[in-house]
Amino acid sequence: MCKDTPIAATVQRYNQSHVLDFVDQLTQSQCDHLLQQLAQVDWQQLDELIHRCDQAAIDWLAVADQIQPPPAILLDDAQPRISPVEARAAGEQALRAGRVGMILVAGGQGTRLGFDQPKGMFPIGPVSGRTLFQMHCHRLLAVSRRYGTQIPLYIMTSPATDQQTRQYFAQHQEFGLAQDQVSIFCQGTMPAVDAKTGKVLMESKSSLALSPDGHGGLLQALQRAGCLQAAQERGIDYLYYAQVDNPLAQLCDPLLMGYHILTGSQMTTQVVQKRFAHEKVGNVVALQGRVHIIEYSDLPAELAERKSLDGRLELWAGNIAIHVFDRQFLQNVAASPTGLPFHRAIKKVAAVDWQGCALEPAVANALKFERFVFDLLPMADQAIVVEGCSSDVFAPLKNASGAEVDTPEHCQAALLAQHRRWVEAAGGTIAPGVKVEISPTWALDAAEVAAKLSEPVHFSADTFLC
Repeated sequence: MCKDTPIAATVQRYNQSHVLDFVDQLTQSQCDHLLQQLAQVDWQQLDELIHRCDQAAIDWLAVADQIQPPPAILLDDAQPRISPVEARAAGEQALRAGRVGMILVAGGQGTRLGFDQPKGMFPIGPVSGRTLFQMHCHRLLAVSRRYGTQIPLYIMTSPATDQQTRQYFAQHQEFGLAQDQVSIFCQGTMPAVDAKTGKVLMESKSSLALSPDGHGGLLQALQRAGCLQAAQERGIDYLYYAQVDNPLAQLCDPLLMGYHILTGSQMTTQVVQKRFAHEKVGNVVALQGRVHIIEYSDLPAELAERKSLDGRLELWAGNIAIHVFDRQFLQNVAASPTGLPFHRAIKKVAAVDWQGCALEPAVANALKFERFVFDLLPMADQAIVVEGCSSDVFAPLKNASGAEVDTPEHCQAALLAQHRRWVEAAGGTIAPGVKVEISPTWALDAAEVAAKLSEPVHFSADTFLC
């Protein structure tokens, strides 16, 4: 059975033959499943990761005196090097020419929300009950209609969300998008290994303990699914990136696109002003002429709290996971021998012991290996940062109701506040406590709301404009 296969020799060569210890107890289908998993592992790569230090690690404290704020286009820049008018025009031209595609990362489950489905299926519309997937698809549909084009949507799932996501989109006819406009692809996985011995952990007698390879697994997943090649054949030069849990993300925003194009950037990232020194967001910085992101958990306190002469945080730029990539840049990195580096993290991982008995560890017991998409920034010969207004672009859904931040209630309040601003800017009024939700298919922004509300309107009851 399983032991009489080439993969058996491979795992033995890398001192991991214990993964086949239970094969005599498996059915043929279980054995086939295990063999399929083993065949998908890059055993040489895994062995190198186990036996050497984290190739991505930087001692941020050791280089603290070299770390600076990133090169940025600011909201309040009195003399911008590129005018917003020029940038918007360049972005709109690229959209009309069909040169822009959209990547939506949707591998997360709603576990922390108490929701047992893919997070993209969470109903977040404050009046409509629309899901995160619906909101993003409706926005992309509206942008496509505005610029007379068809923007391809590439959705990255995980093994935990892939099947349900595919079924959900099929059941809802891609929410109005063309069928050939939507490509769903699944990110890869990496085995977890015992932190003390380096042995691959088994989830059960017939399955490895696998976990997603991080949002940085995007490149290999795009390449494996043929999406980068398809984008090239379609004439796509720029790929806009956002995560599914941010309903305020302005998909394919022409202003951000334009700044990316006019600066010759290979990777552009949108940021917001951090609210306080130790806010749990990635910190976008410059080091030796390259842009980096330092995770909040890795940022030394003295760096986090360092202030400039005007009393503001020196490292002010918070990562919100909205990026623009040159498609060719992604292809070059994906085709390189190493690609993105792996990071290692010590986590609790349930497994079976050498007798096949289930173990629930009381403390972190395993090494997990992940890639981060923001490690593309220092690889770019040219990368820029563009500041966005937090109330317009960032309302992440992370936590269940009752948490201090990033709950469904916080998300809904941010959506309603934005739509209230649009209505009031158009001369309309909304009664206190009344909810007005606006679908992007009705109006994408404040200007479209003003065009639709040609006369002042008063909303006295909850309303969904669609």
